[in-house]
Amino acid sequence: MPTLEYGGEISVIDTAELAHSALRELAQIPIVGFDTETRPSFRKGCVHKVALMQIYDGERCYLFRLNKIGICAELKAFLENPDIMKIGLSVHDDFNVMRRSGNIEPQGFIDIQNMVKEYDITDISLQKIYAILFGERISKSQRLTNWEAAELSPAQQAYASIDAMACLKIYRYLSSGEFDPLRSPYRHPYVAHELNAKQS
Repeated sequence: MPTLEYGGEISVIDTAELAHSALRELAQIPIVGFDTETRPSFRKGCVHKVALMQIYDGERCYLFRLNKIGICAELKAFLENPDIMKIGLSVHDDFNVMRRSGNIEPQGFIDIQNMVKEYDITDISLQKIYAILFGERISKSQRLTNWEAAELSPAQQAYASIDAMACLKIYRYLSSGEFDPLRSPYRHPYVAHELNAKQS
């Protein structure tokens, strides 16, 4: 499979001023892609706080460097706003990570792991879901890099942006009704048989 490349714009948010400006823009967007990154721990029992929060508006990915700026009041309000749909994967894990950084009660989140079940997709990793729907591979080469580094490399920025972009793209594609599980070249033969039985 070809590797998915990120072709949109990226804004690294690492100051309070940049965060305020970005959140004013994001407050006008009704639906966004969402993801987080946490510095990997290679010691048992050592768990880090979320270092990066990615919010993709359809054209630009905002990379909030929470290890530098924390979760400000405006970002907390954004995460708790039920009128802005935030599309992520395994969002309950993200909730647990976010709560380590403050008293946050996330609202308005949709988990595509739950959504894909309605389309008889049993794989729940972002990489596999995206490959099934679009025939492209998401590289995970940057997953275990240091997300608390002084500066994020271009490769880290692109990797983080792709995950948030992919979540929104999957949601939009499935919501459009264009995906037919029976026509997918990646469907499992048993699933195809069961779908045919349902429709006959």
